Amino acid sequence: MGEGMELQNKVSVQHLTKYFGNLHVLDDISFNIKKGEFVCVVGPTGCGKTTFLNLLTRIYMPTKGDLFIDGVSANPKEHNLAMVFQEPSSLPWKTVEQNLRFGLELKKLDKKIIDERVEEMIELLGLQEFRDQYPSQLSVSTAQRIIIGRAFGMHPDLLLMDEPYGQMDIKLRFYLEDEVIRLWKELGSTVIFITHNVEEAVYLAERVLILSNKPTTIKEEVKVDLPRPRDVTDPEFIRIRKYVTDQIKWW
Repeated sequence: MGEGMELQNKVSVQHLTKYFGNLHVLDDISFNIKKGEFVCVVGPTGCGKTTFLNLLTRIYMPTKGDLFIDGVSANPKEHNLAMVFQEPSSLPWKTVEQNLRFGLELKKLDKKIIDERVEEMIELLGLQEFRDQYPSQLSVSTAQRIIIGRAFGMHPDLLLMDEPYGQMDIKLRFYLEDEVIRLWKELGSTVIFITHNVEEAVYLAERVLILSNKPTTIKEEVKVDLPRPRDVTDPEFIRIRKYVTDQIKWW
């Protein structure tokens, strides 16, 4: 692999293996994610998706192998990682605007940059009318928009999303999925999105990584080369969705 190829890879996972005692969770996983790519990870329940995220953020260290961001061993202190989880996690005592400022202030960014990014997020996510409200006054989807805005507002090297719409109804999910695609395109972030929902993965991803049961390895990767916004009734969409679903079912 030439040096040019190396530079294009935002994330490189090489022979990643994790044991907890005798429990073999991840088995020799290797893949690359290009700069600016949107990758979804799907797999059966309990297949080690969260362990993978915890290794990337260094809550755990790998047993063997490693994960690299921009060619350097992943380090949350060095790399600007942002995460969005299933539970909306805004700070209840801060307004929408204060929540959006919070992470940027922790990074001690210049006030002018913080002001610019907060306005950018408020505008991109249509939060103008909510800026002075508190999370408890907002609908679930609006509350989750704050979290998404806060994560993208960090202009992260890498954005990790762990089933952020697990609790939501289908209409809200589509709405928020479209928001994420819009922000991703606008800001050029690299996104790893973990989901149980195959339709969601095919709707969002440029590439879907299918994980196996434990000990988890990558069973297959599927490219999704469909125009956006994607049409879930398009025969090609349905074909890919069915294919990915079948791959998860058959071991």
